[in-house]
Formats: sequence, C-alpha cells, structure tokens
Amino acid sequence: MGHSWGGAVITEAGNDPKVKALVYVAAFAPDAGESVGDQVGRHPSPPGLAQIINDGAGYLKLTDEGWINDVGQDLPESEARVLAALQPPLAASTFGDKVTTPAWRRVPSWYVVSTEDRVVSVELERELATAMGAKTTELKASHLSLLSMPEAVADVILDAVRSVEFGESQ
Repeated sequence: MGHSWGGAVITEAGNDPKVKALVYVAAFAPDAGESVGDQVGRHPSPPGLAQIINDGAGYLKLTDEGWINDVGQDLPESEARVLAALQPPLAASTFGDKVTTPAWRRVPSWYVVSTEDRVVSVELERELATAMGAKTTELKASHLSLLSMPEAVADVILDAVRSVEFGESQ
C-alpha cells in the first residue's frame, strides 16, 4: 500500500515477485519514464501545494496551516498539528525521480480516491486509477483518508488481499 508520494515507491518496488497486489491511497502512480513532478504538472495545483516550504537545503516541508487546512482538514485540529510537528522532510529531488518499470502494468491494483484532497489533484487521482485499470473506491475524505476513514481504507486493502489470496480477478 502506498499513500501520496509512497505510490511512486510501490510503483517501482511492486516489481518484486513477492508482490501480488498494489493499493494506492490518494497516491501518485508514475508510468515508465515519468516522475511525480510530471504528474503534478498535468493539472492545476491544489491549494495545499502553496503551503510547501523549501528549507534551502534541498528538503521540503508543509506549513502547520497546510496540515490543518489542506492535508488533514477532516481530522481534529490537534491531530493535524501533531502530524505537522512530526513530519519528516522530503527531499525535493524525489519529485524528479523517474519510474523505469511501473508494477501496476502487471500487478492487480486498487485505488482510493480522496474526493476532498487539497494536496493531490482529485482529477489526477481519478485519471491514474483509470489508466492503471484499478478497482477504484472514492471516499469523501481529505488527503489523509487513511486516518480520517481508516475502516474504509482497510476494507480496500482487505479486498485486495482476498482477491489475490483466492485468485480472483479485479
């Protein structure tokens, strides 16, 4: 399972023969030769992207306001503030890393679209789910649907597990 930028990670790591299914949650899913930055540029920027701060040393973080208003707007404010304080910096270079072999081309995939996402374009999420032929679930949730609607996200993951375990197709 990959969330947000983690979708790019599972897109490449999912080529391991032990991987039988991929679950994307409000995530990027680059195609061969494509980067997360390429995908971001295909649609108008969601408001949350304006809250990203470059520390000048090659790392990015999101402002507290970005966490509260754009990433986890459906979480209690105190929880969003804790997440803001605990966020690890993300190397700016990760947005330029190109995928070589997208696992979703051969591995059954599921996609959770967060319809209230203010960080990743909802249109992009839907476009990616369609391009990969993923079994798609839409949740009326922020970018952090895995925290605001954990049971619904877990149901999608369990559906993927059951489908692979019993050899069912999507």
